Amino acid sequence: MKPVEERLLFRKEEKTGTTSGLCEKYVQTNLVTLPKEYAFDFLLFCIRNPKPCPLVEVLEAGQTVPEIADADIRTDLPRYRIYRNGEFTEEVLNLSEVWQDDFVTFLIGCSFTFETALVTGGIPMLHQDQEKVVPMFNTNIPLEKAGRFEGDMVVSMRAIPNNLMDEALEISERFGQAHGSPVHAGHPKDIGIADLQKPDYGEPVDFDPASSTPVFWACGVTPQNAALQAKPSIMITHAPGHMLITDQLDPNYDS
Repeated sequence: MKPVEERLLFRKEEKTGTTSGLCEKYVQTNLVTLPKEYAFDFLLFCIRNPKPCPLVEVLEAGQTVPEIADADIRTDLPRYRIYRNGEFTEEVLNLSEVWQDDFVTFLIGCSFTFETALVTGGIPMLHQDQEKVVPMFNTNIPLEKAGRFEGDMVVSMRAIPNNLMDEALEISERFGQAHGSPVHAGHPKDIGIADLQKPDYGEPVDFDPASSTPVFWACGVTPQNAALQAKPSIMITHAPGHMLITDQLDPNYDS
């Protein structure tokens, strides 16, 4: 299906699952929406931490249609999360009841964008095969503070066959606007992850540790972690694994 067709299903609330594997080769983005008073601090946070927060587009205050997609960011993602004063309060399917005219929206690159390239390169995406939301974990990797925003990085994990590690690194490195190369591979405890079967977001994935290595990419869920420190009056994000599918083909794909 084309991005506009998928977004229409999200808008009608007829489809609410993960966007991983949908609309191959099209850019997907994370979403963060904040009142204007917090926007500069968050913009600076993204600039200082480009690995987990690669900016794709920043909308004007109150703007609901981005340049990168003929979409309404209030309705065209499958799920949203709302944080109030730094605490997660609810998950919703649209933002009609909470939208404010002073909201500034940030669209941040997502590793889902390069998953098709990995699959094309013969690298299995086990979360897709197992019909799960990719597992994501809080880490002890510190981020550079900007105003009220600080915290540690969140990562997504994909188990990569040992004989395909070099290919996975080379492919993902090309996608700088979608987090690029991994931040860690192997021993999860080295970055503060105690148990791969207990992700902080998403769902656990089964894999054989004798033949595959857990590989960790910076993740756009990181701002949700930073919100716990900044405690904005309200902050809206995509639900983990439920992105904005844009109309832009990633230039790293041939066509």
